[in-house]
Amino acid sequence: MTTRRLHKTIRATAAALAVLWPAVAFAQEDAPKLDTGDTAWMLTSTALVLMMTIPGLALYYGGMVRKKNVLSVLMHIFAVTAVMSVLWMVVGYSLAFTEGTPYVGGLSKVFLRGIGVDSLSGTIPETVFVTFQMTFAIITPALVVGAFVERMKFAAMLLFLSAWLLLVYAPVTHWVWGGGFLGDDGVLDFAGGTVVHINAGVAGLVAAIMVGKRHGYGREAMAPHDLRLTLIGASLLWVGWFGFNAGSAVAANGSAGMAMLVTQIATAAAALSWMFTEWALRGKPSLLGITTGAIAGLVAITPASGFVLPGGALAIGIVAGIASYWGAVWLKNRLGYDDSLDVFGVHGIAGITGALLTGVFAAESVGGTPGLLEGNPAQVWIQFWGIVATIVWCAVASAVILKVVDLLVGLRVEREQEIEGLDTAEHGEAVA
Repeated sequence: MTTRRLHKTIRATAAALAVLWPAVAFAQEDAPKLDTGDTAWMLTSTALVLMMTIPGLALYYGGMVRKKNVLSVLMHIFAVTAVMSVLWMVVGYSLAFTEGTPYVGGLSKVFLRGIGVDSLSGTIPETVFVTFQMTFAIITPALVVGAFVERMKFAAMLLFLSAWLLLVYAPVTHWVWGGGFLGDDGVLDFAGGTVVHINAGVAGLVAAIMVGKRHGYGREAMAPHDLRLTLIGASLLWVGWFGFNAGSAVAANGSAGMAMLVTQIATAAAALSWMFTEWALRGKPSLLGITTGAIAGLVAITPASGFVLPGGALAIGIVAGIASYWGAVWLKNRLGYDDSLDVFGVHGIAGITGALLTGVFAAESVGGTPGLLEGNPAQVWIQFWGIVATIVWCAVASAVILKVVDLLVGLRVEREQEIEGLDTAEHGEAVA
């Protein structure tokens, strides 16, 4: 090559690089980068959400059952934590958060294949995102336990909730957060109103009906054995919920801050609205009532926490406390089902309430989508569609799973074992 031709080639290459360099630089700037602040917040949020289940939910539920079944409930929750962690690692995460169909993800990340120390999910390590979502996959089936405590076999519980995680929870998660059809339709669910609470509430209702009432239900006193444990558990849930809701921003930013604020407001409002409703109708405010109201507020603000302003949170909390009181007290008694710890009355009813009211109070300045009060009534119907889709699939799939489990091992302990108490009958232990 002559010197002249070499110079021409160099000049042409330099000109091409000059044209391409802005695009290359932009691509480099636009590429996801690890943010240490976001990562630190998500590590903290993940620990907070795990604390919600163990020990939070375990104590909350454990205090509300009879003394002869408290260890059984604690065992259920602890075992669920372990089993769901493994299932999420093996296949659950892949079904929920990889590309697939509009209804379920694929199998490209089975056994977390391809995820290493340098893998990113936005601005945080994908390992952190996997674990954060794992804590959601733990607490959701753990919530269902409260509907059938004191009478379901331990083996049946493990089989039911294991299958339920893969056939109900993972697909619905994909629908809303993993690129599925509900997310594409515009359903707003910031932290799990449909994915977690409506799902758990409906599954709990179906399980309570199919397993049947506890022996002596409606004839014998079945008062909580230690509300001190319930208060401690509810308090841990309240604190941990900041990781649940504010952590769902997946960043340490203004969205997380607003989610934290509205979570506190709605929870306090619901605790008070339940307390005053009970006080007016029954003559005395109860510790069980105010703690249950607080949980209802936490549930109701969950889907809305990344979309509403403080005024909307206050309204959501007030309505949720009253609605859940109605669900746990009037509706359950009216229909006669034995939802032992009011999983449907609190998580189902408050979850539905919160999901609908998200469509009412959503503020464009917070989450980018206006609600009914900002001139977008269609959002309420979109929210309603998400609720209906979740209820139908969860109810049908849960009933089928329970029927199969019943055929395999039977759902319910023997009458004598139930009377004796599951602590001794199923686990060979007892509270002194």
